[in-house]
Amino acid sequence: MSLGQGLAGYGGGGSSDKSLRLPLLETLRLAWADPDIRQRLTFVLLIFAAYAIGTHIPVPIPGLSPGAFEKTIENNPFFQFLNTFGGGALKRVSILALGLGPYITASIIMQVLTMAIPKWKKDLQEGGEYARAQQNKKTRLLTIVLCIFQGAGLLQMLGQSINVGLQPIDRFAIITFWTAGAMLMLWLGEQISEKGIGNGISLMIFAGIVISIPNIFAMIFKNIPLVIQWWQAVVLFVMFLVTTYFVVYFSIAQRRIPIQHMRRQVGTKQMGGSTSYLPLPVNLVGVIPIIFAVALVYMPQQFASMFPATHPMHDTFAAIAKFTNPDFTTWQGWIGVLFYAGLIFFFTYFYTAIQFNVEDMSNNLKQRGSFIPGVRPGKQTKEFLDGVISRITIVGAAFLTVVALTQYIVPLIAQGLPMLGLLFGTSLLIMVSVALETMRQLEANLLMKQYSQ
Repeated sequence: MSLGQGLAGYGGGGSSDKSLRLPLLETLRLAWADPDIRQRLTFVLLIFAAYAIGTHIPVPIPGLSPGAFEKTIENNPFFQFLNTFGGGALKRVSILALGLGPYITASIIMQVLTMAIPKWKKDLQEGGEYARAQQNKKTRLLTIVLCIFQGAGLLQMLGQSINVGLQPIDRFAIITFWTAGAMLMLWLGEQISEKGIGNGISLMIFAGIVISIPNIFAMIFKNIPLVIQWWQAVVLFVMFLVTTYFVVYFSIAQRRIPIQHMRRQVGTKQMGGSTSYLPLPVNLVGVIPIIFAVALVYMPQQFASMFPATHPMHDTFAAIAKFTNPDFTTWQGWIGVLFYAGLIFFFTYFYTAIQFNVEDMSNNLKQRGSFIPGVRPGKQTKEFLDGVISRITIVGAAFLTVVALTQYIVPLIAQGLPMLGLLFGTSLLIMVSVALETMRQLEANLLMKQYSQ
């Protein structure tokens, strides 16, 4: 399973029609009435239940003070981000604490390497199912390696909350538990893709965010006794609705380029001559640039957590973190906002260049005898597509930046409730995008059954 497949629900797919044809409730009613689809949906719900149970199974760590680590998470925006995506597994030091992060990182690395190494790219294009299976095997092996490194890093961060020294055998056992939990999540996601409905990896991340929502509310009511005023609640509610509307709008928005197909003589019949469209989603690469940007923005703070509070390196990384962490309340935080926005734009263009090869698109159109009206095949088509994708990328990157920054704007409206921002931004984008993608797949299954009858 490639990164594009694993993150298809984030809005970066290449579906020819991104909109829904049926109302939401009607689609769900028809899907549940169909025995086969109902069985698949039930299977997905059972996987979600198993995932929820797994987030509550802690890894036995000698001398761990859960309260101290929970306080560390609440004071660290990066840990809050990981905890939200993992369904609260990080806060509970669960066997699923690593989540799907190692797999996503491994998929990104493998996809970048495949595009950068001509031989790998050629093998994947010409090798068929065998080549894809080999790439999946390499991705899983890299995932295990990253699990070991990230598990060791997480264990080092836990050091301040552990009252006793850990023996090497204890460290080995803990990292093994976490690695097994991460691979179990990957396996559960693959089972959803095979036996359920929708994309398994996307749905597992979606489930993690949904599971963590009650925990966010619990943390808010437990740690912040401040009661917001009625006008703040109204502003936040309107802001949530507006953000959701624009997320849905940009998730289905497309730039449709007309394609003219030349007539061909096949025997005694003429084929082709019709007009179709090349759909280019406005949000070409989904939420991937935000994930990349978050990893870099919070890296200094992550390094600072690895050292004791009295260590000089802790103070050094903490000082750097003030200039990289987005914050609208300090002048250093404004630098972090600009840094964060710049990273989102950079990674949007970078990943668009990897995902969409305009030269290949131009060559494919030429080989099939198709062309864009008013544009000559070959070099002019390549330049035209490159210009269109560049303009679309600007709009998509601006959209991602605004959505990503909403979670830092929320605390300005409801001061004292910074955790409320976790319900906005990236989490909202993923939930809406995955829900739309899953509903599209439900519609596709219903239409396929209708045509087969």
